[in-house]
Amino acid sequence: MVKNLIYKIIGDPNDRELKKLQKYVDRVNELEPEIQALSDNELKNKTPEFKNRLEQGETLEDLLPEAFAVVREASNRVLGMRHFDVQVLGGVVLHQGRIAEMKTGEGKTLVATMPAYLNALTGKGVHIITVNDYLAQRDSEWMGEVYNFLGLEVGLIVHGMNSQERRESYACDIVFGTNNEFGFDYLRDNMALYEKDLTQRELNFAIIDEVDSILVDEARTPLIISGASDKPKELYYKMAKFVPILKQDEDYTVDEKANSVMLTEDGVDKAERFLGVDNLYDDTNLELSHHLNQALKAHALMKRDNDYVVENGQVVIVDQFTGRKMPGRRYSDGLHQAIEAKEGVQIEKENQTLASITFQNFFKLYNKLSGMTGTAATEEEEFQEIYGMDVVIVPTNEPMIREDLPDRVYKTEEAKFQAVADDIEECYNRGQPVLVGTVSIEKSEELSHMLKKRGVSHQVLNAKHHEKEAEIIKNAGQKGTVTIATNMAGRGTDIVLGPGVKELGGLYVIGTERHESRRIDNQLRGRSGRQGDPGASRFYVSLEDDLMRLFGSDNIYSMMDKLGMEEDQAIDSSFVSSAIENAQKKVEGRNFSIRKHVLEYDNVMDQQRKVIYEQRRQVLQGDNLRDEIMDMISDVIEEAIESYASEKIYPEEWDLDALMQFGRKSFLLPEKGSVQELKELTNDKEPKEAIDAMREYLMDLAKEAYQEKEDEIGEERMREVERVILLRVVDSKWMDHLDAMEQLRQGIGLRAYGQKNPLVEYKYEGYQMFQNMIASIKEEVTRLILRVKINEQEAPKRQSVANVSGQQGGGGATRSSFQDHGNPAGSAGGGAKTASGGGSEGTASGNESQEQPKKTPIRRGKKIGRNEPCPCGSGKKYKKCCGKPA
Repeated sequence: MVKNLIYKIIGDPNDRELKKLQKYVDRVNELEPEIQALSDNELKNKTPEFKNRLEQGETLEDLLPEAFAVVREASNRVLGMRHFDVQVLGGVVLHQGRIAEMKTGEGKTLVATMPAYLNALTGKGVHIITVNDYLAQRDSEWMGEVYNFLGLEVGLIVHGMNSQERRESYACDIVFGTNNEFGFDYLRDNMALYEKDLTQRELNFAIIDEVDSILVDEARTPLIISGASDKPKELYYKMAKFVPILKQDEDYTVDEKANSVMLTEDGVDKAERFLGVDNLYDDTNLELSHHLNQALKAHALMKRDNDYVVENGQVVIVDQFTGRKMPGRRYSDGLHQAIEAKEGVQIEKENQTLASITFQNFFKLYNKLSGMTGTAATEEEEFQEIYGMDVVIVPTNEPMIREDLPDRVYKTEEAKFQAVADDIEECYNRGQPVLVGTVSIEKSEELSHMLKKRGVSHQVLNAKHHEKEAEIIKNAGQKGTVTIATNMAGRGTDIVLGPGVKELGGLYVIGTERHESRRIDNQLRGRSGRQGDPGASRFYVSLEDDLMRLFGSDNIYSMMDKLGMEEDQAIDSSFVSSAIENAQKKVEGRNFSIRKHVLEYDNVMDQQRKVIYEQRRQVLQGDNLRDEIMDMISDVIEEAIESYASEKIYPEEWDLDALMQFGRKSFLLPEKGSVQELKELTNDKEPKEAIDAMREYLMDLAKEAYQEKEDEIGEERMREVERVILLRVVDSKWMDHLDAMEQLRQGIGLRAYGQKNPLVEYKYEGYQMFQNMIASIKEEVTRLILRVKINEQEAPKRQSVANVSGQQGGGGATRSSFQDHGNPAGSAGGGAKTASGGGSEGTASGNESQEQPKKTPIRRGKKIGRNEPCPCGSGKKYKKCCGKPA
């Protein structure tokens, strides 16, 4: 109400924005006659002309009107589709790096051609990102005709392509693919051993279709490249047998709002007796308590045919937002194995993380990012805060005449579904097509069973029957058709009304339950009423629905009781609608907080990831790494002196024997140098002068050892050895660091009990761990590179060098997901899609295997002063950033 009053005074900001953008549309329209007069060859020649003008100093902004007019004319000639003015307007919004909210059926696929073409003229590439392989392939072939006509190359990235095919596709001007494929390729490129294995170019400009689905719904789900781990499976089966014995509320409690489960004291006692331990939460029993917790989640929270299905002896996850099956995707942290044990199917191995990134931080890597969807305005705050993108609501080409009917609310779920079935049957008898949205497989099959009893012919589209999804959805507007589908099934596929349907009222959309997000409800409604078509929508709600039961039905239930309403009697009032909207807002706010929480923690890793990946790319592309290796050796020597012969301790307490011992196992050859020479160097010298002499002495010996190794194996091969060993060590240490950071993240929430901010603690300790990892990389590289042994019998030179550093397993590409159902304060919440691949371990043959464990210098974290730069890399003072009180 206040918002409406403000808009009356100052005007709707979206309307003001549309007026600003209209000047571009007017200019494109002015140019249309001129462009229409061009021959096909003259139209095609506009592309090299535009590229030349860019080289001469013109900007994309300068070219926009003419380039858009060229695309409009090319599309009309090639596809017979001329962009409406509102589509031109949407194209300008995308070019500006913003989100265009356009209703379903308004032709978003065609809208993308204008900004994609314009930005592809720079030669840096454009990525058009969709939610599934089917849409990526369809759009690349369909819209690809326009791009090809204008002389641009079109690439496609889909599951199952090899590296060479991907590299060729990424080299194209415009590349279509899914968010998962682009993200996984980014991670794979940052695990490559050779520059020739890289597939992607610069991440320049992305247009994301169904941007809300990718940047919001999937934002809590990191992408992970993983390798198999060798953890035993017996505990999963053991816990799966024990957990069903426990009784809810007596032995454990379930918090459905927080989606978490916890043992009671009685439950802990039973578990300790069953497992034969005195204290389940003792340090030595952490693995047991972890397995038990995951088994409890699998038993009490994860529902078959809702969260997952079992088919062909495998547990297959069902996407909670789309209702689609996600084969190959797995819950991590042992939850998937716990579900497999619960269902009695074969348990697959757990995975170790090799590389990881969230969609939020992946897409922020692009120089410019834009998106389009039918529903984004309700999440504008999140888009603005996390991605820096605002939302422009683009008007429809034809007036929207769909009638959105008020909700019908019933006491019980049974009464609600009877009313839904009655409504469907009535429509079916008069021939009006109906699209019914359900929230789970179970609900869709229940409704299907009811309709079969009534003799109502229908199609069911859920995770069990999704192979012909696009075809089923496309035909949902035909006369007499009844389609039952999960709420978001078929996004991206137009529902065109069949003959005579308009006279019957158009497509009627029924929602059988309110979703926790208003945006998802709007997406379902948006399936009807495209391009000015008639249509209607209505939601049916019961007080037993999850949303109402958990977030807002108490007052309504008591009101219905007082009024003496029957179970099959519907209630329709503004009070109920307000209660439903408030419940949805509560959940949306909570989910935004969780996603933001995930990002805050991942931002710590993102700073570190960027450092590692940037340096790794420099190694891949560098021909001579000798100087870098020498710098590493110098740093290792500096740290060794700091540990064994520091200015901070008296010279008589220096441990020169340990210093030389460490040097011989790290940066020196065994027979080089002596403690006696070190002592002679330091005699009768001031500490600082003595340390300088030691540093120079050790560095000279290290350079001598390095030169001997290079003379032994040859200069060319030494350069290759440097590169491979450096990459192997970085990868190995980075994998260990990822695991260590994950363990830190999972336990850091407990710091809150000590009145400390867990996020600040995570940033600080993560920084210290990262510094230790960098020091460890330097130490390991200097140690291995002097002890490398080349197997001369291995014929191909590159293979022999790779043999030096260990083996890297082949990379599969299975996806997996993990949803942490625990306390988001204790961990970053969130999930993970995982691509499985072989792990890599940096090892070298040589004398190392016979040596005793070496003495390693102790690295002590330096206390950060309040006025010093913050270690997180923000550029702010520590007291203004991570050291700021919670």
